[in-house]
Amino acid sequence: MHPYLAALAEAVPWIGDAGADVTALLAYHGRADTVGHSMRVAAEAKRLALHWGEEAAGAETAGWLHDVSAIVPVEERVGLAEDLGLDVLPEERAFPMIMHQKLSAAIAQAVFGISDPAVLSAIGCHTTLKAGASPLDKIVFVADKMQWDQAGDAPYLRAITGAVERSLDQAVLVYLDYLWQQRATLPVVHPWVVQAYHQTLNKLRTPDVRTPDAGDRYPGFSGSPSSRSSSSRNVETIISSAGSRPGT
Repeated sequence: MHPYLAALAEAVPWIGDAGADVTALLAYHGRADTVGHSMRVAAEAKRLALHWGEEAAGAETAGWLHDVSAIVPVEERVGLAEDLGLDVLPEERAFPMIMHQKLSAAIAQAVFGISDPAVLSAIGCHTTLKAGASPLDKIVFVADKMQWDQAGDAPYLRAITGAVERSLDQAVLVYLDYLWQQRATLPVVHPWVVQAYHQTLNKLRTPDVRTPDAGDRYPGFSGSPSSRSSSSRNVETIISSAGSRPGT
């Protein structure tokens, strides 16, 4: 194990229960504020997994571990990621907070002994999602957005809560479109968000929504962000028309 990770873990009494061990680790490193969010995401991910016929234990574990890298100070995240051999994108270097999803997956594997690639994938893309996302990726992503860690209710909560009972993809699109509408004000626009957004939009599109061509940086996207604003306005129509098609 990397010495940095070993030092983070050595003072915590491990009992082999993900929830208890995550709680102890976060609390020991002064991040007890993250425990409640992690607990709620774990419970929501388990519920959604049961609803959609996915593996509930893996979803719950991913929910508990998705923000475990909160114990790593933001200013140390890029350096640690590089030491661990993780791919650091320019957007992550510019905005290190977003590096936490990949670091959480690395900590889950090295410290908690998680070896299931599906669980590690769900942890590692829970903030941005990614192209080709699995049902478990989508479940943990949506659970995280439904149980967000800001004050009050999420502005998209009613829409995503209704959508997720019909389709994981519709729920994913609710949040990704919410984010897309604010892209000009975001610190960075992560390429995984762009890829996931346009892939999901295309999958759920109505016949009058034109699909973008593949791009070099963002597969499934071409043109400037502003050139896609018209398709964003069709999202509500897409979700409504897709409502009779259950599934992911």
